[in-house]
Amino acid sequence: MRDINLKATEYFEAVARLGTVTRAAAELGVSPSAVSQQIRTLEGQFGVKLFRREKRRLVLTLDGDRLFQTTTQAFGALRNATAAIGRQRHLRSLTLRVSPSFGVRFLGPRIATFAADNPDWNIRIDATPEISAFEAEPFDFDLRYGHGDWPGLSVEPIMNDLVMPVCSPEYLAHLQSLADTPAEQLAQARLIDSVKSQCRWDVWLAATRIELSDLTYPFRFDRSSMVIEMAKRGGGVALDNAALYVDDLKRGDLVPLSVDFPALETPTYWLVCPPRHLSRRIVKRFAEWLGHEAATHDSEVRAVLATLGCTIRPATRAE
Repeated sequence: MRDINLKATEYFEAVARLGTVTRAAAELGVSPSAVSQQIRTLEGQFGVKLFRREKRRLVLTLDGDRLFQTTTQAFGALRNATAAIGRQRHLRSLTLRVSPSFGVRFLGPRIATFAADNPDWNIRIDATPEISAFEAEPFDFDLRYGHGDWPGLSVEPIMNDLVMPVCSPEYLAHLQSLADTPAEQLAQARLIDSVKSQCRWDVWLAATRIELSDLTYPFRFDRSSMVIEMAKRGGGVALDNAALYVDDLKRGDLVPLSVDFPALETPTYWLVCPPRHLSRRIVKRFAEWLGHEAATHDSEVRAVLATLGCTIRPATRAE
């Protein structure tokens, strides 16, 4: 069979949907005679009549109705897609990647506020531990966890780690029943290892000059959110960033193992992108909002730690 004449099919669909040649011609922006000619062309191609005239009305034949059911769905889908593309052109588009636990515990609860304040923005967020290949992928920027050393990219600080040992109140009571001092209690504890943390147990112990005879990890996770949940459920003592579990501290679901143990502070969260991306209006707008949210959250975390009696000490790269 020869290829179907798409123009003739479009004209046929309009006539069948609107009921008259005149209405179809007005919608298509052509003359009624042009519409009639295309209908005759299509009927000649198929070798059947598609309409029959009853008084002053055009009525679909059985063959015409069969063709109309297919064409109206196809052209309807095309019209919807065209309208969606047209709307999309008027939206500001922001596409970013974020470290998973930071995305779940910090960005996730806040992004709805940003979206409500910017309803004409189309926002896409991918939560993945892998940094974007900006030359090959359409991402505006990443929110990354790490030391901040990504050569060739602009790296702006967002938030610091405030790392200290925490556990559930029930597990702390259990440890206190086994030993008198915090260091002895830590030696009795099941340690939960956050394997991708910049300040793991060996680093924190060296910085605080605490020695454990047997540094073993019954539980090891590559997501802070899993570490925090395990600690909340009494699985052991977690060492992770207080900025990610400050709400758990406020509710009392987590407590410091001891206020004698400091929270070590390290810059670890960054906005990362090629330098040219910083000139994009959407990147500037989001970065300003994110900076305000991060500063507000950081102040809240420090206030909660102060209320609990915890101290904060800067960590060095050597630690």
